[in-house]
Amino acid sequence: MIAIIDYDAGNLKSVEKALIHLGEDAIITRDKEQLLRADKVILPGVGQFGDAMTKLHHYQLVEIIKEIIDNKTPFLGICLGMQVLFERSDECKSVEGLAILKGDILRIPDSDGLKIPHMGWNSLTIREGAKLYQGIDPSPYVYFVHSYYLKATNPKDVAATTHYSTLIDASVEQGNVFGCQFHPEKSGEIGLQILKNFAQLSPLS
Repeated sequence: MIAIIDYDAGNLKSVEKALIHLGEDAIITRDKEQLLRADKVILPGVGQFGDAMTKLHHYQLVEIIKEIIDNKTPFLGICLGMQVLFERSDECKSVEGLAILKGDILRIPDSDGLKIPHMGWNSLTIREGAKLYQGIDPSPYVYFVHSYYLKATNPKDVAATTHYSTLIDASVEQGNVFGCQFHPEKSGEIGLQILKNFAQLSPLS
C-alpha cells in the first residue's frame, strides 16, 4: 500500500489517481497507524511553505514523518512536499522546515523573458544511477509549477537538475528519501514511469 499524506495541502487526488492508474493500492490518510504500516509514503503539496508546516504540526504529522523515514520506508516529497523536507525557505524565513535533508529553498531569480512562477515543461539532467529515473531517457521533459527552488547543500543528494533563470536542483535522493520539485502526476508517461519506479522500490534494511 502507498499512503498519501493528507494535510489539506491540495493535489492529493491527482497523485492518488496516477497511482491507481498504475494498478497501485493507494490511500489518502493522516492516520498514524495507516501511515506507519504503509509500504511507501508520498507527501504531495501545493501552496505556501509556512502554511504547509503549520498544517503538518497541526495534524501532528511532523514526528510521524520522521518516524516513517527512520523506519527506512521509501518516502517521496512532491513539489512543496519536497521543499518542506529541507531546513528553510525564502518564502517564510521565520518557519523551520522538517530538516530531514540539508539545503535552502530560494526564490527563482527574476530574468528577462521568464515568468515567475515557473509554469510549464522543462527537461531534466539526470544523475547516472538515480533510482527514480531507471528506464527513462536522460533528458526527459516534466511539468513544473513553482516560484521557489531547491539549492541542496550536498551535491550527492541531487538526482536531477533543470535550468530556469538559474540552476535548479529538481530532484533528490538520499537513502530512502526522494523528492521531485516537478509534478510526476502531471508529467504524462514519463511521470507515470517515475511513480512506478518509486512504487517498485524495496525498503532499505
